[in-house]
Amino acid sequence: MKPGDALTGAVAIAALNVVFSLYSTVRGLGALIRPPRQVEPRDHWPKVSLIVPACNEADTIEAATRAKLQSDYPELEIVLVDDRSTDGTGEILDRLAATDSRVRVVHLTELPSGWLGKVHALSCGCQQASGDYFLFCDADVHIDADFLRRCMVEVTARKLEFVTALPEILPSSFALDVVLATFVRLLVVGGRLWLVGEPTSRAAVGGGVFGMVERSAFERTPGFEWLRLEIADDVALGQMMKRHGARSAVLDGCDGVRLHFYRSLGEMMRGLEKNGYAVFGGLRPLRLAAMVTVMLGLELVPLIALAAGSPLQRVAGGVMVGLLALCQVLVARTGRRDLSSALVPAVGVLALVVFAIRSAILVHARGGVVWRGTLYPLAELRAGRRLEFF
Repeated sequence: MKPGDALTGAVAIAALNVVFSLYSTVRGLGALIRPPRQVEPRDHWPKVSLIVPACNEADTIEAATRAKLQSDYPELEIVLVDDRSTDGTGEILDRLAATDSRVRVVHLTELPSGWLGKVHALSCGCQQASGDYFLFCDADVHIDADFLRRCMVEVTARKLEFVTALPEILPSSFALDVVLATFVRLLVVGGRLWLVGEPTSRAAVGGGVFGMVERSAFERTPGFEWLRLEIADDVALGQMMKRHGARSAVLDGCDGVRLHFYRSLGEMMRGLEKNGYAVFGGLRPLRLAAMVTVMLGLELVPLIALAAGSPLQRVAGGVMVGLLALCQVLVARTGRRDLSSALVPAVGVLALVVFAIRSAILVHARGGVVWRGTLYPLAELRAGRRLEFF
C-alpha cells in the first residue's frame, strides 16, 4: 500500500470520528436538563442528605462547605465524612458542625480491607443519612444557595432516580485550560449524554462533583459494597443505577455548581495517577496501548493531513481540525469557560496520553495504586473492577 493510500484511509476513519464527535456534542449538550431560574413555593420538599467524603482537604473544604451551608433548601442535612485525615480536616469539620444543626460529622480512623477509602467513606455516610435522596459531592465543590431547589423541581417532575450535573470548571491557567478543553470534550462525546435518559440504552454517566440518587432506587442496587474497589466509582455508580432501572439524566449545573477541577497541570498529572490508567486502560497494559493508539490516530491524523497531505487531504484535514475545535468551543461555551483555550488542537490529547502512560508506569512500579497514603494492590483492583467499557 502506498503512503498516500494509507493516509487516505486514515483520513476517512478520522473524518467519521469527527462527524460522530460533532453529532455527540450537539446532541449531548442539547439533552442537558436546565433547572428553572425561578421556583414556586411548595408545602413539601423531599429530604436531601448531602454526603461529602473528605481526606486531607483542609485547604479547600471550609470555603466549599460554607458555600453548601448557604443553601436555602428547606429539608437538607449535610453528612461530612472525615476519612482518616491527618491535616486538620477533622477539626475544621467539627467547627463547622458546631455552627449549624444541619451538619453531622463522621470520623473514620480505619479502612477495612478490600475497600477504597472514598467508597468506604461514601458507604459510611449513607449509613448515617436519613434523607429521601442522597447527594454525593466532593469536598471542594461549591453549590449555589438556590440550586438544590431548582434541581429538585426537575427531579420530582420527571421522577428521576439518578442525576449528575455538568459543573462550571473555574479557570486556572491557560495551559491547564487547553488540556481540560479536550478532557471535557472527550467526556461529553464518550458519555453519549443524549442517551442517558433512554431506558433501553446502556449509556450512563456519573460524577463525584454532583451525583444525586433516590434512596429507594439506591436500595434496589448492590450499593457501595459492589463498588468497594472501583477506582472510577462515580461513573460506575451511574452505570450501576442505570442497570438496576433507575431513571437517569444529566443536569446543566453550570449556573449552580462550580469548582477548580485542578489548579495546575502538575496537579492534574498527579490527580490522574489514581484513575488515568484505570479509565483509559482498564488497568490492563494492552488495553491502554490500544486506547492510546486509537486516540492519537483519531486526533492527530487531521493535523498530519493538513500539514503533509495532498491538496484534497489538506482541505479535509483543515475541516476536521476546525470541527474538533468547534466541538470544544461548544462545550466550553456551555461550561462558561474561556473559548480561546478550546481552539488549540492536539495538545490536550497528547497531555492526556502522557498522563495515562505515567499512571500505568507508576501503578506497575508500585504494585498498585497509591492514593492518599494507602496502597491498593493491582490484583485486588482488577478483581474489583466494575466500570464497563462500551
